[in-house]
Amino acid sequence: MAINKVLLVDDSPMDLANIRCIVADAGYSVITATTGIEAIEVAKNELPDLIFMDIVMEGADGYDACREITQNGDTKTIPVVFVSSKNQKADRVWAELQGGKAFITKPYTPEQILDQITALN
Repeated sequence: MAINKVLLVDDSPMDLANIRCIVADAGYSVITATTGIEAIEVAKNELPDLIFMDIVMEGADGYDACREITQNGDTKTIPVVFVSSKNQKADRVWAELQGGKAFITKPYTPEQILDQITALN
């Protein structure tokens, strides 16, 4: 599957701007959401090729959004990569159980983000 359109989900404007620059500068089309609920709706409407998802957000967190996205017939094939400051082994295991394909811990490098795109491309 060729990755062209990437959905970035983070409630921090600074983190969202940072990852947006990394992904957009690499030539990918970027769409964004700032909550888990918004991420679910954008994923259904836009059908991105990849989602980078924060975990800690108001309302539906990244785990909830990932579970919904990976269980929905229209969006279940979209890979979700968690990008979070949570870095315990339990967080990684729970992310995988929710359907996450990978986990990047903040702070991250541009290479870590781009490596995930390459790995899933």
